[in-house]
Amino acid sequence: MNPDRQQPAPRRTRRLAALGLGLATVAGVGLAGSALAGSPAADKARAQPLVPGTPCSVSARACVDLDSQRSWLIKDGKVVRGPVAIASGGNGQETPIGHSLRVYRKDPKHVSKESRTPDGRPAPMPWSTFFEDGGIAFHSGSPNRSSAGCIHLADRDAKAWFDYLQIGDQVQVVRASEEAKARKAPPPPPPRR
Repeated sequence: MNPDRQQPAPRRTRRLAALGLGLATVAGVGLAGSALAGSPAADKARAQPLVPGTPCSVSARACVDLDSQRSWLIKDGKVVRGPVAIASGGNGQETPIGHSLRVYRKDPKHVSKESRTPDGRPAPMPWSTFFEDGGIAFHSGSPNRSSAGCIHLADRDAKAWFDYLQIGDQVQVVRASEEAKARKAPPPPPPRR
């Protein structure tokens, strides 16, 4: 055996390392959201009018404001439900910010593969509407307790979000304070050729 060749880590260690990297990535996306103020998706959203009473543009079907911990459902540039109280991610597992997130999966009886109940069983996540990589979803959960990146809604609100949102619908997750500043800033210069 070559002593310079590194031995692979035991399977459990590799899984824990991968899990740790995944959590850092999810948290990094959430934290990097502020740095992406000039991203093409953000610029495109900010070029559109705001839905009155929300920090999101008229292209959104669901809006989340991480500053106020509220969410809305939107149709044709008008609020059809909300604002409702939410709880977003915390403790190093922040909810990612995005201006063009899309609903890609729905599961009315989803059970978490990561989170556990106090007695060790997989945590139920009813009315899950997934909109971002890493399993980030709107789902039923306490709007008074932070999540692992998801958006907790009261049960009746989670069902309403599940029923209303369809695959492909746009979700915007923003901080109202950052949106207000960005909309007041001069537009970015055109790209150099």
